[in-house]
Amino acid sequence: MKHPPLCIVRLLGAAMVCVLLGLASPVWGKTRTVKLSDYGILPNAPTDKTLSARLDSVMRLMVTRQAKGEKLVLRLQRGAYHLHGTTSKAYELYISNHDQNQPKHVGLMLDGLKDVTIDGSGAELICHGRMLPIVLRHGRGVTLKRLTIDFDNPQIAQIQIVKNSPTEGITFEVAPWVRWRIGANGHFETYGDGWVMQQRSGIAFEPDTRHIVYRTGDLGFNSSEARDLGGGHVLAPHWRDDRLKPGTFVALRGWLRPCPGLFMAHDTATVLHDVTIHYAEGMGLLAQRCHDIELKGFRVALRGKDDPRYFTTQADATHFSQCCGHIASSGGLYENMMDDAINVHGVYLRLQQVVDGHTLRASYEHSQAYGFDWGCQGDTVCLLRSATMEEASFRSRITAIRPLEGMSYDGVKELLITLSDNVPAEVAAHPQEWGIENLTATPTVSFHHNIVRNNRARGALFSSPRRTLCENNLFDHVSGSAIVLCGDCNGWYESGAVRDLVIRRNTFVHALTTLFQFTNAVISIYPEIPRLSEQQACFHGGRQGAIRIENNYFEHFDKPLLYAKSVDGLTFRDNLLKQVPAFEPYHFIQREITLEKCERADVEPCRVVK
Repeated sequence: MKHPPLCIVRLLGAAMVCVLLGLASPVWGKTRTVKLSDYGILPNAPTDKTLSARLDSVMRLMVTRQAKGEKLVLRLQRGAYHLHGTTSKAYELYISNHDQNQPKHVGLMLDGLKDVTIDGSGAELICHGRMLPIVLRHGRGVTLKRLTIDFDNPQIAQIQIVKNSPTEGITFEVAPWVRWRIGANGHFETYGDGWVMQQRSGIAFEPDTRHIVYRTGDLGFNSSEARDLGGGHVLAPHWRDDRLKPGTFVALRGWLRPCPGLFMAHDTATVLHDVTIHYAEGMGLLAQRCHDIELKGFRVALRGKDDPRYFTTQADATHFSQCCGHIASSGGLYENMMDDAINVHGVYLRLQQVVDGHTLRASYEHSQAYGFDWGCQGDTVCLLRSATMEEASFRSRITAIRPLEGMSYDGVKELLITLSDNVPAEVAAHPQEWGIENLTATPTVSFHHNIVRNNRARGALFSSPRRTLCENNLFDHVSGSAIVLCGDCNGWYESGAVRDLVIRRNTFVHALTTLFQFTNAVISIYPEIPRLSEQQACFHGGRQGAIRIENNYFEHFDKPLLYAKSVDGLTFRDNLLKQVPAFEPYHFIQREITLEKCERADVEPCRVVK
């Protein structure tokens, strides 16, 4: 094992705090500020390919000089700092919900920092090639602030429709920053430092509003026999789609997600303040196995109303996997990304074998979520039947856990988990029908005063049994459902059940302009349950008022506002609806509220306002 798991870090951290509090230290609580420009770290040198290595070296030096109990501020000078993937150091990093191609080139590795603030002073990190801009791992009390991340040549290629002929095909103009050519196989392709891509799909945006075009979703893109017409114009004779009017912008994309903009692992008490990500080839922020994260004014956003780009990240704006403690996002702006604004979940493992009465062999099942430690000694787990998503009454603590092979968790796909109690007979008889969830690796969540707009797929996904509060947010033209509660031990393997959720005082404006996965209503409670008819106990909830949706405002052109499946204890009341004919109604559900296999539901229609 290269690094201790999160639980050991937490225990050691607590012990260190107790020891340090008992020692007298002349610098305890003092703050020392270091200007990195004094050490040769200067902005605005785009051809300097040594910056990543020099920045890493200087930061490591400063940390080694950090006195006991001292808070250290490392301050950049305002300006543009260019990081190059081809010359940055590569690391083996297994990142949840991303492609597990290895190694990954990292611009800035912040490893093991304690009580350190990286103050960008408004600086921009401009990344070149395919790379991971920043990694924060094994830190405690780290703050990252006043910093922007962007790429000079994104893998998403933006085009604008010039002409759409039902017989001749579609002519488009390529955005001036895109490096492109007609490939050897006759397809339109883009390229950059260390990468080449031939896109097969796209997302269409209205030129004036930047909304995703009504009822377009994931467009097919056929560039076979493409012809370069000169002046940045290309004819795709086999691309036919009458929804794409001249002037429409299209973000052409593939489905790779090799790196997020910011990766966090095994961090405790991290603050991201006034940090902006304009582009990443994966998610904006991916945090796994972290404890306590505060996002203040965090943005995955365009460069304002005059930005020529119409897209931000390739996938989610923020994503939290197997975290604990408290996750908070306030004052954030999440726009024009190719997936959700926030997704908070754990990871289900599938049981493969009951080795003895209390030892299980369990496996990661999703190709983008494996290779990292899943739990620690002392964690509490539960078991559930995958087909019906019903939890067993069984709860137990982990007494030992290790990879099935070797000692490192890097790349691990199977674990041996020993519990303090014998597993139930029904599980031992058919182990592969069951999944296991780590209940300790679940956070409380606060998502408030954020703006989510003009993005693909969904707005906010919450999958934690602990207290979750979603309030005073604006969901504006989210193209799919604004809020989704899922839970899935069959496909994505993202856990778990929601037990205590409040959704209140939010504004929902024209969500659901197209269909994506799980998008049955503006608020869609949609656990994946293959054999729902056999289910005896609901998946979500578990008590009266477990999920409360109150005092929200819906401005909507269609019918479905709430869809709920397998919930025990749902409240939907005191919500307002303004029906606005902005688009033609189209959804396959033409009811305001739809309940499927729900119990103890206190549901009332919205009050209609003009």
